Amino acid sequence: MAKTVLVVDDDPTQRRLMQASAEKQGFRARVVDNGERALEEASDAKNGVDVVLLDLVMPGLSGMETLERLMERRPDLPVIVLTATGGIDTVVQAMRAGAVDFFVKPASPERIGISIRNALKLSDLRGEVKRLTKKSDGKMGFEDMIAGAPSMRGVVRLGQRAAASNIPLLILGESGVGKEVIARCIQGASERSGKPFISVNCGAIPENLVESILFGHEKGSFTGAHEKKLGKFVEADGGTLFLDEVGELPLDMQVKLLRVLQEGEVDAVGSRRPTKIDVRIISATNRDLAQQVKEGRFREDLYYRLNVFPIEIPSLRERREDLPAMVEHFVGRFNAEEGKAVPGVSAETLAMLMNYDWPGNVRQLENAVFRAVVLSDGGTLKPEDFPQISGVSVSAPASLPATAPQAANDHTDRPVSITDGTGELRTLEAIERDLIQFAIDHYSGHMSEVARRLGIGRSTLYRKVREYDLKVREDGELDEVG
Repeated sequence: MAKTVLVVDDDPTQRRLMQASAEKQGFRARVVDNGERALEEASDAKNGVDVVLLDLVMPGLSGMETLERLMERRPDLPVIVLTATGGIDTVVQAMRAGAVDFFVKPASPERIGISIRNALKLSDLRGEVKRLTKKSDGKMGFEDMIAGAPSMRGVVRLGQRAAASNIPLLILGESGVGKEVIARCIQGASERSGKPFISVNCGAIPENLVESILFGHEKGSFTGAHEKKLGKFVEADGGTLFLDEVGELPLDMQVKLLRVLQEGEVDAVGSRRPTKIDVRIISATNRDLAQQVKEGRFREDLYYRLNVFPIEIPSLRERREDLPAMVEHFVGRFNAEEGKAVPGVSAETLAMLMNYDWPGNVRQLENAVFRAVVLSDGGTLKPEDFPQISGVSVSAPASLPATAPQAANDHTDRPVSITDGTGELRTLEAIERDLIQFAIDHYSGHMSEVARRLGIGRSTLYRKVREYDLKVREDGELDEVG
């Protein structure tokens, strides 16, 4: 959706000129003629005002008074002040009060457009810094989630109830629905807010390293153990340990996990005595653990320990009402990360995104918006900016930058070509490399599933990952395995 600019000026001619300039630049514009109405329109973020163009000299409530009150109510709202005199003292006073830019009337449409885009870019940067700070500090809350859809309200209510206790949680849902986001919000709303939040993808850990990574090891306890390592449980002491894809844990490690839940202590490899810990366990899976119990691939006693308080997250197609806000969030986030100034998506594009089924859920949407923003020329995103959804055929690169979020279950994003640009066959090694990378991305780094689908052993898979220097998702990011 295009960003909304609120024009505040008592001069009707100036209002019309600035409205036309903003709309010509691809923004939506609303106009008011005094400070009181500006406060009514812009004080609440729900009204959808993204930028304010504020005249400093108006009858009644002055522009400076309006600015000060806006900053009290919405300190993150970018305000650009307008002046007809260009007096430096007035401008300095406005900038100190919170304005992000100024220009002297009358200004050219190009100058107005540049000022608006710079203000939005600054707003995106502020929002991204705030998001990353809350995430790193373990203070994300349910107010930071996009969860307005009816199907998500029950999830939020359950999460808020879960935050009031320390019982183990099991978060269920398809791959890519945002299970870790829910876990972080539960921690942020609990008494453990601000404490460590350690996330582990159980399916992305080599089988021979699971015990060491989770429970730690002493120096010299095995070949290659050159120094003591605490392990994820000890790192999470006092906070929360998020075990993503817990169904991928080997059976012998399930026994050790059960002991941690029962005794509240961990045994590091090579240690003579256990270490007491205080950790809240939140597990997640996209598998049917009850079925795995029947098949003997998951311990029944551990299943009942983890499944004390289950929370099921709906797929994105079951919460389409949240999609517009998610798109806006991702556009702003990637604008900040990539130094872009994309104003949003067109109405036609949003309708297309709303009608798509999103088999890879929120992660796939994130990846699609990332690609569109990166390749955009700075204008409003059009349907052709989403070729993997609109059906436009494009040639995808053999590999993506390590900073790009990879789509789960989005097989159209990463085709494996058997021919090169000249139409000649590629080498078997090159095709195998791309196929393995495609499988890793397709199954979100769940290496047991990747090995099973490719028909090879996990040890063989990890050897090839190292040989080809491939990327594996770990804790929501892309890491090298080597």
